[in-house]
Amino acid sequence: MSHPEQLPDLFLDRSLGRVVVPGILRRAGLRLTTSAERYGAQHDQFVDDIEWLTDAGRRGEAVWMKDARIFRNMLERQAVHDAAVRCFCLRDGTLTGPEMAAWFLRNVERMAEACAAPGPFCYIVYADGIRLVPDRERFTNGKDPREAEPT
Repeated sequence: MSHPEQLPDLFLDRSLGRVVVPGILRRAGLRLTTSAERYGAQHDQFVDDIEWLTDAGRRGEAVWMKDARIFRNMLERQAVHDAAVRCFCLRDGTLTGPEMAAWFLRNVERMAEACAAPGPFCYIVYADGIRLVPDRERFTNGKDPREAEPT
């Protein structure tokens, strides 16, 4: 596999780790930057979500993350909106590193197709598909968008 043409470079949230998930994804040919690489291993745990979301959006990167808790915070939802961030969030936050990477890799072509559209958007990544989270769930009530199943 190589990095799909329509898929922008990726930014991996610190919740996906520094070694296992990025290593598997890189071996599959994906171009990515981890939080530790961008902000330094000593500081990435202290970088505010608003900062890295805005940064990734301005760089045109797609964001891959483990959880959708950012959508519970109005300022973080606003940062996603203002920076036109393209988010992909795993449905199950209890997966092992290899399982997380596998879910992303099984869906990489679907995510590349989704990235043909401009942000902001958020897709929930399942073992065998992705589901767009409607704006009303993402930017109005702060519900965790993983609560809804794919349609």
